[in-house]
Amino acid sequence: MTDQVKIMILSGVREQGKDMFAVQVNDEIFVLDAGLKYPDSTLFGIDLVIPDLDFFEQYGDQVVGIFLTHGHADSIGALPYILRQYDIPVFGSQLTIELAKITVKRENKRCKNSLFHVIDADTEIEFKNANISFFPTTHSIPDSLGIDVHTPAGEVVYTGDFKFDPSAAPKYRTDLDRLAEIAHKKVLALLSDSSNAEASLPNVAEQDIGDYVTNVFRNAKGRVIVAAKASNLIRIQEVLNAAHKTGRRVLLTGRDLAKIVRTAMSLGYLTVPKGLLMRVKNLKETPDEKTVILETGQMGEPLNSLQKMAKKRHSMITIHKGDLVFIATTPSHSVETIVAQTSDLVYRAGGTVIQLGKAKHTSGHATGRDLQLLIGILKPQFLIPVIGEYRLLEVHKDLAIRAGLKRENIFITKNGDCLSYDFNQERLYLTDPVPGEDTMIDGSGIGDVGNIVLRDREVLSDDGIFIAVVTIDRRKKKIIAQPQVTSRGFVYIKANQQLMRDSIELIKKTINNNFEHKKFDWTEIKQDVRNDLEKFLYRKTNRRPVVLPVVMEVNQNRHRAMQKRNSKNEQTKEETHHPVDVNKTGQRIVKKDK
Repeated sequence: MTDQVKIMILSGVREQGKDMFAVQVNDEIFVLDAGLKYPDSTLFGIDLVIPDLDFFEQYGDQVVGIFLTHGHADSIGALPYILRQYDIPVFGSQLTIELAKITVKRENKRCKNSLFHVIDADTEIEFKNANISFFPTTHSIPDSLGIDVHTPAGEVVYTGDFKFDPSAAPKYRTDLDRLAEIAHKKVLALLSDSSNAEASLPNVAEQDIGDYVTNVFRNAKGRVIVAAKASNLIRIQEVLNAAHKTGRRVLLTGRDLAKIVRTAMSLGYLTVPKGLLMRVKNLKETPDEKTVILETGQMGEPLNSLQKMAKKRHSMITIHKGDLVFIATTPSHSVETIVAQTSDLVYRAGGTVIQLGKAKHTSGHATGRDLQLLIGILKPQFLIPVIGEYRLLEVHKDLAIRAGLKRENIFITKNGDCLSYDFNQERLYLTDPVPGEDTMIDGSGIGDVGNIVLRDREVLSDDGIFIAVVTIDRRKKKIIAQPQVTSRGFVYIKANQQLMRDSIELIKKTINNNFEHKKFDWTEIKQDVRNDLEKFLYRKTNRRPVVLPVVMEVNQNRHRAMQKRNSKNEQTKEETHHPVDVNKTGQRIVKKDK
């Protein structure tokens, strides 16, 4: 039988986050990462976005495992929703697996611990059709790993989030020797991180970042309030080190941070000097110049909590004069406006702001030079840029061409693309697609909100809603009561009484016209009301609210039931005034008064 090798782009291209890819070798599928992304402002009311779960519905019996690169949400966030329905083994480093368990148990307390398997950089797992091995990478969280899938056609290498930093601590350092070993086996395809491909300047060494944080703490005259993502453990370690060197104590806030810090401490990935941490009750007795507050906020996003502090709405902390807010992570483009708004609020409250991202060029992702260096080491036959928006994939492609790769051997893909390898012609080509749509999480609903619902929400947010209620008698073909109209988010009703009166007259005219010229149909009468109102309201206001017609009918059966019940009551009333006897045949005999 001829071997079959496919590379499936399930999610994580032309977007930021939600990483999930797969390699199929004959009848086995190896899933690489299972992440989520947080919604932007266009996804009204959506809590999270995860990859298309229909993939597991179609191919679940072929999936032999999910292999994780690191413990951030963009790599592990979809696991709770996948494992809720499918018992698929999950493989990752020790810290990654512990963070994955925390994430899964938050949504699914019944998930089996037996599904989770701890591996390390020296592990090689043998399956029927392929072997899976790993290599250490540098990222903002320790125990990050790249994945190497050994197939009959060559190595398929997936980097996950990575960068090169020779000065990184041993737990964060990329193993270049291991990459050279993989290169000797012939790399068929490289799936490489594109998140920071536009960066032309090299990332500042983490050792220099640590020195900078220490200087910021040393020069601060009052409290230092640090905003950092909970899972950015390398930054959290630098904050703890800086606090210790400058004689400050640290208060940890936020449930996400507490769990992650406790887990990292128990596994030895965070070093916390004795007496450094304090509790809320110690805050008042600790001088401001000796205090560091480490805030992460919900979902690891600290900006919302900072705004609450500045507005005096936070449950524990209020920003006051003399406070320094240190934003210790580089914000993505999508939240730069929120960062600016947050900084403005902090200054209004009397504090000052320092952003690490503006002072130092730092990122947990590879720069353009890093990407070219990786291509030079691995010398892949094919390159598939992943993990990044479309422009970043194109930049990555241009970098690869300059590094010596052939243009035709670089694939800019979209979610749902499937690339198959032709052993005879030694080429990759697009084949039948796989499920690659978004699955949106809204409250407890998984995938029950689609484009139609989102479009309605968008219209509601733009022009509001207009509700028309009318009661009819379809047998008599007439309107029983005056139609009622109201709106929310459309116009101020008290100032638009004439518009409301005209709308009522239009509704009456539309329904009467329907009675006269059409056969009665519930759907059609509602559609007529909706169409006429939409045209009328747009003509008057140049707005397009969601028009919701509610047409009710007088219940004739209810009236007949009431009449029948009233008749029985009269009969019963009459019988109470006349004694009743029952003869031997069971017949009722009414004894009338003489």
